[in-house]
Formats: sequence, structure tokens, C-alpha cells
Amino acid sequence: MKANKGHIEKALDAPPADIRFFLLYGPDESGSAALAKRLERAMGAGAERVDLDPSALREDPARLADEAASFSMFGDKRWVRLNGIGDESLPAITALLESTAAGNPVVAICGALKATSKLVKLANDHAAAMAFISYQPDAREADQIAVAIAREGGLRLPTDLARRISALTGGDRALMTGEVEKLILYLDAAPERPVEATAEALDALSAENFDDDVSPLVNAVLGGDLKAMNHEMPRLRVIGANMGAVLRPLLTRAMLLANIRAEFDRSGRIDDAMDAAGKAVFWKEKGAVARQVRLWDAPGIARVIQRLSDAERASRSSRNAGDVLVRHELLAIARQGARDR
Repeated sequence: MKANKGHIEKALDAPPADIRFFLLYGPDESGSAALAKRLERAMGAGAERVDLDPSALREDPARLADEAASFSMFGDKRWVRLNGIGDESLPAITALLESTAAGNPVVAICGALKATSKLVKLANDHAAAMAFISYQPDAREADQIAVAIAREGGLRLPTDLARRISALTGGDRALMTGEVEKLILYLDAAPERPVEATAEALDALSAENFDDDVSPLVNAVLGGDLKAMNHEMPRLRVIGANMGAVLRPLLTRAMLLANIRAEFDRSGRIDDAMDAAGKAVFWKEKGAVARQVRLWDAPGIARVIQRLSDAERASRSSRNAGDVLVRHELLAIARQGARDR
């Protein structure tokens, strides 16, 4: 069934026995991941989690239903998490929903799926499934999300600082979480000892200094400038920049481009679309951002965001190969941009 936000939050906080499958999808993948965290908390710290990817479901469509019906070896609760699935996993999800027994909840965290997706239709229509689409939050919602994230960690975040953090991160929940967590650690805040965040602390930890170093690479990659990219990559290695960390400002810019592109497609006026972004566009970067908005159409920038998100996950899970994977993805994105210039 198709769920609104209140319904999906309530169901994930206390999974109903008659719901076997939660489909969390949409352009705000960080929002989907945050919702899945609610199920993780509901299952408890001792619960056994089984992670399956699309290849595992494709090779053995019956495995998902088996995992959902299996008991934990240690007698604890058990749940299944799926990442990055699409219509190729439809046979496995169908088998799960038609199975005679499936006591363990299954949650799928997906990116943007097409409205015509058979997986979305199945989850919307089936009584034992719930589907919810997460959209990128607007500026006000992003500010509120930053405040809520801070509150959970014992940090009181004034509205003006929340606005700075949401602007800095392009309203992405995962990036906002990272910035807020740095503040929590810096100020030694905790739920049992709340602390007021200050502008001075945010200034001290601001990612803007790092962004100054990375900004030329961001513009090179998203501007399809291979020559500039080949200059910037060695420079960043010299200053010791971690390639995984480079992905954050790239993701922030890509999501900003997606928001501006959506407004541009709606109004047909690039100046109006840029003005609507407000302070999210640094004045020195307006020219570069406008060129990048024109370069990437909505489907193109959505694919860029997906590739950067995949690269970020890979950089965390890969040890020695992390930097190589990141460089490969950045080069692929830059080459696509160069072809479309």
C-alpha cells in the first residue's frame, strides 16, 4: 500500500505483523536511509540483520522469502535489508509477498525509481507491503531536519546555525548528519548533558576551508573539463586530501544542480532558477553553477548523484582500492560532461 510519512514512520517504529515488505525510495536516498534506521531501532541492538543485494536476489529469487521466514541462530529478532534493488528483483519480492510464512520484516532502500516501475506498483498495490517516496526537503524542512538531528545528540541548534548547515550541505540528510556530529563531538554534547551550539564552533569546524581546496575539482568534474581535472587530481594528492572526502562537496554540488535544474525546467529561466536557490549558491561560484545546470539535464544529474553515492559507499567499504574507485567514477562523470558540452 502507498503510505504517507506519518503512516510509514509509525509502521517502522512498530512493525505490524501483517506487513512483510517496506519499499523506501525516491530522490532523497538519505531520507530513505533515515527511515530504515527507525526499523533498526525498533528491532533492537541485539537483532540480527541480513543484508542482500540485487545480484543475490537475481541468482536465487527464493532466498529472500527463506531469510524472512528463518529464525535467528541466537533466538534474537531478525530483519532483512535490501540496498539498490529495482525491477530486476521483482521475482524475489513477489515470492516474499506470496510466501505462506515470513515473520521477519524486509526493508528496501532504493534511489529514484520510475513511476512506471513494476516494483513500485507491486508495493503500492499489495496489502502486505508499504511504499513511501522521499523527496529532497525544501529549505525550511532541511533546517528542521538539522535541528532534529542535533537534538538527538544533545545539541541545541539555533535556527540560524541550522540554516547555515543545511545550505552548506545542500539539504542532504547524510551530509547534515556528518556536520552536526562534528559539532556534537567538538562541544562534547550528549543527550544527558545538552549543549548550545555556537557560530564560533561551526566556524572552527566548517567544511568551507576544505571546499576552497576542492572547489576547482568540483567544477572540473561537473563541468566536464578533463584538462582541469587532470591538473587538480595530482594537486589534491600533494596536499594529502582523502579522495573519499572529496565526494562530499561533489555530492552537495550535484544535489544543488538537481534542485536548480528542476526549477529551470519548470520556469525556463536560468536566472530565476539560480535566484530561487538563494544563498546555497556562493556568489563566486554562480557562473560555474549556471553552466553546470545547463550541461546536465534532470536524468543526467540524477545518474551523477547515484554514481557519487555508490562511490561514497564503496570508498567506505574498500580499504586500499577506495581512492582508485573514486578516481574512476570522477573520470567517468567528467568524460560524460565533456561529451555533452
